[in-house]
Amino acid sequence: MRIVADIGSCEGYGMCEAMADGYFEIGTDDVVVVHDEHPPESDREHVHAAVQACPARALRLED
Repeated sequence: MRIVADIGSCEGYGMCEAMADGYFEIGTDDVVVVHDEHPPESDREHVHAAVQACPARALRLED
């Protein structure tokens, strides 16, 4: 599993960070920073929920 962020689409809402701050952070430029692009399978459900919460649809998971 890999987290992919579309930096150009990110609007800095911070929903991902609020739901999974171990993986996502909104940087000083109001764009998402992914701390770990390859989370363990055990965190799939948690990370998937954070990705789905993005109102700008700037995040996705690839297998």
